[in-house]
Amino acid sequence: MTLIALTGGIGSGKSTVLAMFAELGAHVFDADQFAKQAVAPESPGLARVIEAFGSEYLTAAGELDRAKLGSLVFGSEDAKKQLEKILHPEVQRLSQAAFKRVFAADPHATVVYEIPLLVETGQHEGKWDRIVTLTAPLATRLERLETQRGIDNKTALARIANQASDEERAAVADHVIDTACDLDTLRERVAEVLKDCRAEVA
Repeated sequence: MTLIALTGGIGSGKSTVLAMFAELGAHVFDADQFAKQAVAPESPGLARVIEAFGSEYLTAAGELDRAKLGSLVFGSEDAKKQLEKILHPEVQRLSQAAFKRVFAADPHATVVYEIPLLVETGQHEGKWDRIVTLTAPLATRLERLETQRGIDNKTALARIANQASDEERAAVADHVIDTACDLDTLRERVAEVLKDCRAEVA
C-alpha cells in the first residue's frame, strides 16, 4: 500500500494532476470532498458548526451557507481557527475510513490524497509514504485562476499570500512537479513521480 499526499498552492494545477493520477490507476480523494461530507445536512459536524457560529449560517434547505461562512472566516483569524478545530477531526475521520476501505480491498493499492493546506495545517507530519507538491510561476497561476475560475488578480494574490510559500511546501516534499508545461509533458512527469513513489515505498 502506498499513501501519497498531494499539495500545492491555489492555481498550481492540483485538480488536473489528481485526475492524471486517477488515469494512471491510483485511487484519488481530495480534502474538499470530505470537508463537504463533514458538514452534510443533519451531520454531527454541521451541528457543531451551527452551535459555534449560529443558525444564520444555515440555508432554508438546512444546508450550510458556505459563501456566508466563507466570508466570515476569510475576514477573521479566530473564526477560521474555530472552524478548523471543528472540521479537521471530522475530515480526518472520514478520510482515514476511506483509505482503510481501499487498502482492505487491495493491499497493493496506491492512494493519492489532495490536501491544499497540508503545510498550513501541519498535516505534512502525518503518516504519508510520500508527499508530492506542485509548483508553477506566479504569472501562470494568476492566468489560470482568471481564465479557469474567474478570480481576478487582486483576489488571487490575497489568497496566495494567505497560503504557505512554494519554498515551504517544497521543504516537506519528497517530489516536486512543475506544472508549467503542456498536458502531455505534465502527464509524463506525473507518471514518473508515481512510478518513483511506488518503487521507493516497495
